[in-house]
Amino acid sequence: MVRLAETRRDEGFDAAFAVLFPRAFRLSFRLLGDRAAAEDAAAEAMARAFADWKRVSELPYREAWILRVASNIALDQIRRRKLPVVVPSAVSEDEDTHALRVALWAALHALPRRQREIVVLRYIAGLTEPEVAQLLGISLGTVKTHVTRGRAALRRMIRDDEEKIIDLR
Repeated sequence: MVRLAETRRDEGFDAAFAVLFPRAFRLSFRLLGDRAAAEDAAAEAMARAFADWKRVSELPYREAWILRVASNIALDQIRRRKLPVVVPSAVSEDEDTHALRVALWAALHALPRRQREIVVLRYIAGLTEPEVAQLLGISLGTVKTHVTRGRAALRRMIRDDEEKIIDLR
């Protein structure tokens, strides 16, 4: 009987792993810019989910919980190692697009930690505002405020960087 329950738990986790590991990896990679570090962060998030799978599997926002764990692990790696901001680049990207991508990435990392976390969960992880609020245990209004202020700050920083880039030409 115990073995049957473990098998069912493992099967449920296996199905979730197949869907959620790639998303946790993509989120971690966008934060870290390093494939190996992103794989480690995603694997650690999934290991933590597996360790408490009975509880995690019953969460209404299970996916958001796992992505939050992955983003926390990635952000911890950045803080601990003082990793440089690495910008994942597209294969065929012109200079202007690359400069804008670098500016966006630097601006994202310049946001206050809480604001960056909310913006990353909303736009990079693709969670809805109610999911972000539920995941972080904060009000929907707080999420909306951080999203609005974060976008405005990003817009301002990128506009300033574009002006600097244009002045350099």
